[in-house]
Amino acid sequence: MRWAAMARLLALTAAVTGVAGCASSGDLPKDPERRKALAKVRTELAANYYQQAKYGVALEEIEKALRANSDYAPAYNLRGLVHMQLQEDGEAETDFQRAFQVDPADSETHNNYGWFLCQRGRERESIKHFLIAASDPLYETKAGAYLNAGICSRKAGKLDEAGTFLQRALILQPDFAQALAELADLAYANGDYNGAKSYFARFEKLQGVKPSSENLLLAVRIERKLGDRRGEAAYAARLKRDFPDSREAKVLGQIR
Repeated sequence: MRWAAMARLLALTAAVTGVAGCASSGDLPKDPERRKALAKVRTELAANYYQQAKYGVALEEIEKALRANSDYAPAYNLRGLVHMQLQEDGEAETDFQRAFQVDPADSETHNNYGWFLCQRGRERESIKHFLIAASDPLYETKAGAYLNAGICSRKAGKLDEAGTFLQRALILQPDFAQALAELADLAYANGDYNGAKSYFARFEKLQGVKPSSENLLLAVRIERKLGDRRGEAAYAARLKRDFPDSREAKVLGQIR
């Protein structure tokens, strides 16, 4: 475990102890506000385990959160994500719907449920949930909701709509690396190779961005379409150097 992650887990564990107070093992605070606070901290602890793919431990912490407060929507939302990762779709659907029953307007649940729908072949249903999240002025990751809407619109074959949503994400966050990469790929798919190169150039200029094998293969394809053999060779060399065993490196010779 990384030190930063370990430090956060220790801090959250300490917070759980502080909120629970002097209650004996297995007891819960009697004060409703302290129970709500305990549910919040338990859910945050579960989220840390979820991010580390420790799904069993995450579920245990969520159960403790819900024992403290059975109407804590973020706990149901997070449990829906865990069940989604475990391919337990029925349980995931139930948890997302329970979160909506508790808090119908929760933007994070709308965004996560939209992603669940999109990944399960229900792309058209997903879009309205992303847009609900993006329309919330207090939602801190509106750009991410528009990004998801763009990705899922493209999966549904709505390329113009996808471009609109991705552009909205970029307006909100001009240095949004994933939105730039998606727009480069979408421009390539639409035959706009100069546009694709422009988006990819902006993507590469961002600090801290390391192109994936998929990104580099796209760059190779763009340069091939534009007839820039030197640029094509440079990206191909990077792909083979940085990702020698990737599927993308293996298909370089098949590019047209």
